[in-house]
Amino acid sequence: MDKQPKKKKGLIITGVIVAIAVIGLVVYLLVGNSSNYVAKVGDTKITQDELNEAMQKQYGPTVVQALIIDNVIEQEAKKQNVSVSDKEIDAEVKAQAAQYGGTAALESALKSSNMEMADFKASVKTYLLTQKLMEPTLDITDEKLKAYFKENKTSYDTEKQVKASHILVEDKKTAEKVEALLADGEGWDKLAKKYSTDTSNSSEGGNLGYFDKTTMDEDFANAAFSMKEDEISKPVKSSYGYHIIKVTGIKEAKDATYEDVKKEVRAAYVNEQMNANYATWLADLEKDYEIDNTLSTATTEEQ
Repeated sequence: MDKQPKKKKGLIITGVIVAIAVIGLVVYLLVGNSSNYVAKVGDTKITQDELNEAMQKQYGPTVVQALIIDNVIEQEAKKQNVSVSDKEIDAEVKAQAAQYGGTAALESALKSSNMEMADFKASVKTYLLTQKLMEPTLDITDEKLKAYFKENKTSYDTEKQVKASHILVEDKKTAEKVEALLADGEGWDKLAKKYSTDTSNSSEGGNLGYFDKTTMDEDFANAAFSMKEDEISKPVKSSYGYHIIKVTGIKEAKDATYEDVKKEVRAAYVNEQMNANYATWLADLEKDYEIDNTLSTATTEEQ
């Protein structure tokens, strides 16, 4: 059962991902067809060369510009002795995956854009390098961070949250069977792996992590939020099927204070300022490099 995704972080990283997806599409279309035509209308053939030319005109400038930006950022990072470790990349990928509802959900989203995880990690590396290069140029003070927190305080307040695991099955009979096996002392994790149809977490004991009441199916949430910690429910029917729910943690609602969420506030503010200043920062940075975009020149001449 999927939780609703949180707001995605980083417009800059999104732009890089789109560019990579476009590059992958162009490469696939340029080299992925070995026949002498890609389509036919009656007896008229549309050739691979015609497709290549059309793709270059449509996507070429976007792809080349994306590669130029990546190269400028990489060269500037070397110049300033700025680097990103594999540990930092993995941590950011994990954070991004959490916002999609898990690694499997992220990989599914990437696949829908014709991307691999390696492509995503490359974009994450570029994003982190950009962040390290840009952050010293941003005006970040404690006063500005406190003002940002005050303006966005409600997004840092936390509603009551419950941490739960579940075993999801299709029908009441199977749910009652699982309930009986639990009562006889069968292990929760073993039963979750064997019976749960929620494959996104069945191998992890059906762990759903912490969630607020509005995130889950209403019937599921009503049951989970009425339970005590360490309590196991009777079968609960929802729009997904029947659940056996185990509550493993409870966090009461809490009003955020600046000191409690200072780290999160700073990260959000830096990200906002990066997006607001990225275009200007990049334009100024590119002035330090001799860039010869022959594709751009060719396109201008054609016009």
